[in-house]
Amino acid sequence: YSAQAQVVLRGMQHYGMILADNGSNWYFGGTADPAWPQSLVDELKNIPASAFDAVDESSLMVSANSGQAGVLDAPGPGYRLVAADGGVFAFGDGFYGSAGGLALEAPVVGIADTASGNGYWLVASDGGVFAYGDARFFGSMGGKHLNAPIVGMASTPDGNGYWLVAKDGGVFAYGDARFFGSMGAKHLNAPIVGMTATADGNGYWLVASDGGVFAYGDGAFLGSMGAVKLHKPVVGMAANPGGGYWLVASDGGVFSFGAPFFGSTGNLALSRPVVGIRPLPGGGGYWLVGADGGVFTFGGANFHGSTANDLLTAPVVALG
Repeated sequence: YSAQAQVVLRGMQHYGMILADNGSNWYFGGTADPAWPQSLVDELKNIPASAFDAVDESSLMVSANSGQAGVLDAPGPGYRLVAADGGVFAFGDGFYGSAGGLALEAPVVGIADTASGNGYWLVASDGGVFAYGDARFFGSMGGKHLNAPIVGMASTPDGNGYWLVAKDGGVFAYGDARFFGSMGAKHLNAPIVGMTATADGNGYWLVASDGGVFAYGDGAFLGSMGAVKLHKPVVGMAANPGGGYWLVASDGGVFSFGAPFFGSTGNLALSRPVVGIRPLPGGGGYWLVGADGGVFTFGGANFHGSTANDLLTAPVVALG
């Protein structure tokens, strides 16, 4: 199906459809709008009835005449959004605290989970690290001189360490996170915007806004967008648990290297730019998040909620 049709189909998968008890068979209603081209409507008409499952939702009824319905969370792992002011928004995963009420010296720019998922770290652009839940503090660059601001972090597989990465490609290792190299003091065509660790923690990749990828340790170089003209800059990357990695651009375009492609928002009109990507634990999908907290799901990644319709005091900057 076309990219436009896939958006509608994903909406049907997540939210379902109400089958009308009158009118023509298998018709669905919509507005008369030029944004719905006839070709799209015709394409949706070709979806067979056998592609739908009937759902008995009577168990969600609060009471017979209340008009209220209960809510069941989607199955599978969840995610957390973090805003520049340190606020954390948990959907389908535990909330263990945030820096939202603190007077920060610098904005928060990243988040990393512990191995158990029962904790996380936040990192600020000055290198300050904040630990929550079962996340242990192993050190930071807070209060120390940096040649360039921190732009992201990644944790080791056992949760006993983490790396910070700066805009100039400098890497700082803490706990059992080993240093395998960096781009610090080297010429870059574009600033570094993120990093991700290999599955065994014996390597990592850095990514620049032009899509250039830099591999260290056992992180194999599988390709990049460094020599390709991009519509929008790359803003982050994520490692596929089964090998390879994805890059994501601010328009939601996803670029796969050694990892399966599950879709993107590259052809959609977004309210706010995409700022991050998170892989589905175990593989099989990923989430994207926009600066307004809008969440986009692909593959086996389920939707658990977002802040897209909330009034945020600071933009969302990362997804963990």
